[in-house]
Amino acid sequence: MFGCLVAGRLVQAAPQQVAVFFFFFFLPDYENINHVVVFIFFFFFFLEGMGGSVYFCYPDFFFFFFFQLLGFVTNEKPRKGFFFFFFFMNLPQTPTVAQIGFFFFFFFNLAQQTPVASAAFTQKMLDNFYNFASSFAVTQAQMTPNPSEAFIPANVVLKW
Repeated sequence: MFGCLVAGRLVQAAPQQVAVFFFFFFLPDYENINHVVVFIFFFFFFLEGMGGSVYFCYPDFFFFFFFQLLGFVTNEKPRKGFFFFFFFMNLPQTPTVAQIGFFFFFFFNLAQQTPVASAAFTQKMLDNFYNFASSFAVTQAQMTPNPSEAFIPANVVLKW
């Protein structure tokens, strides 16, 4: 029904079922994971109006487990890729096991659970990137021709 693909590892296709509507995959040595793709197999379909929220569960220094909502999958969007930035997290030094979990919900509940905090973080990160890159800006008259360098107009980054 669900699959989990971690870069550099075999596909996991057999989730553990914890409850009627809750499944998860183990991710050993998760500190070395940068990219995970979760997907629904082509022979499985959610009931009309349902989908699955995707959670990431990881331990901190005291081995308390934190659940972070990553997003959701539906019949219309059956796969989702996630990038992890573990250097921002408070992680233990010993290798541990994290989990990727799926929880079935009605679609109107899924839409209300969209991780707004990550959207705010992304916006702040992009604003900071633009401000940082703009600090190196020069006018066209100040540019010296250099065929080995590529220049990107600042308005292209701003519009993006």
